[in-house]
Amino acid sequence: MRPKLSCLLLAACAAGSVSAQQPPEMQQVIERLDRLEAQNRDLMAEIRALRLQLAAGQSSPEAAPEAPAPEASSQPVAERVEVAERRLADLDQSKVSSEHRLPVSLTGMLLFNAFLNGKGAAGADNPTVLPLSGRQASGGGTFRQSVIGLKLDGPSVVGGGKVTGAVYMDFFGGGTGLNQTMRLRVATLDTTWKNTTLGLAFDKPIIAPREPDSLAQVGVSPLTAAGNLWLWQPQVRVEHRVSLTEQAGLRAQFGVYQTSESGTGLSADYPDLARARPGYQGRFEFWTQSGSRRIEIAPGFHVSSTRVIGQSVPSRIFSIDWLIRPVARVDFTGTFFQGENVGVVGGLRQGVSVINGRARAVGATGGWAQFTFRATQRASFHFYGGQEDDRNRDLERGGIGKNQGYGANIMYRLGSNILTSFEASQVRTTYLGSGTRINPHYDLAFAYLF
Repeated sequence: MRPKLSCLLLAACAAGSVSAQQPPEMQQVIERLDRLEAQNRDLMAEIRALRLQLAAGQSSPEAAPEAPAPEASSQPVAERVEVAERRLADLDQSKVSSEHRLPVSLTGMLLFNAFLNGKGAAGADNPTVLPLSGRQASGGGTFRQSVIGLKLDGPSVVGGGKVTGAVYMDFFGGGTGLNQTMRLRVATLDTTWKNTTLGLAFDKPIIAPREPDSLAQVGVSPLTAAGNLWLWQPQVRVEHRVSLTEQAGLRAQFGVYQTSESGTGLSADYPDLARARPGYQGRFEFWTQSGSRRIEIAPGFHVSSTRVIGQSVPSRIFSIDWLIRPVARVDFTGTFFQGENVGVVGGLRQGVSVINGRARAVGATGGWAQFTFRATQRASFHFYGGQEDDRNRDLERGGIGKNQGYGANIMYRLGSNILTSFEASQVRTTYLGSGTRINPHYDLAFAYLF
């Protein structure tokens, strides 16, 4: 390492002596060499400090020998500049940066799924709600659920805060065949201080941050419309953290969430139905940890209203989510909710019914749970299930009384960043007056994480 550093220092000195006679392009190269020389000086200082520490640790310390003076190089200045240019190019290749010189890292997952459905899917890849008439089995393979993301490490701000951000996209937009378009999945822009975070996001509701583990269903969250209130929407949120002891604490979260009023299930026959409405959400998490054991319990609420045919229809949801880890290899996670008009945050898309000119919020109870067993460092087993049960008296004939989903998978890590998974799952959709539709789904997945 030392001879190379010496050569670079000599190159920088030689280049500086002739800078006045060089064209502007060469002057820029020399300036870059000056910066490289400063970096090398810092590196040499660190090396000397390490030598002194090693010498002090020996039984009979000796002074660190001084480096021999660099010998004069016989290479012409042009050749030394070319070598330095190549090294600078190598340094540039080793990082990704934005126009404003802020660190940006590329992340994501290249995901291949091979799947097989029963006839109840009606030709869909992975249906979350089954149609009334489905007599067509389906199968195939796809890369549509691959995810590409960017993580941003921003500057410091007033008060010791730190700005960070992330954006994730996939190819689940459009349809099958060649009509596979990129779309936004989630995005966050946070400013974090010691105990408080202020964020802008396109993400899941605050009241439902958890979800089951699956490589079979990534385009939308697992158990969508079967207990998982997943809908990614714009929101503003603030979080404050309180430490009770070294092993326990509280997190309080509040936010304004933009609802999706298409979740009411009302058609275009109601032109006064707003496309979106503000919703107010809060979540309060208590956590405690002792060694590998950990418990998180978090109640939450959502409040908004739907405006249609001159009436205001409430959306009121109470939720509670949890993580229970009794031993290092076992997790029990899930969410429970109860309320009305839950389709505006990702429930069944029938949150409001209009009967005899009166708009009524559809009551709903639902949730999901998952049991995880990490058998080894490479293999883990996941068993999950969930449902949404809408109040029958609020629905017209033909509405969905209940939608359920169950599944189990094994994930195995083939390498440090290569995963494979096999999953078997089932969706059961019960229509009022028409019985239950059932569809099995089998999926083999391979994921390359980057």
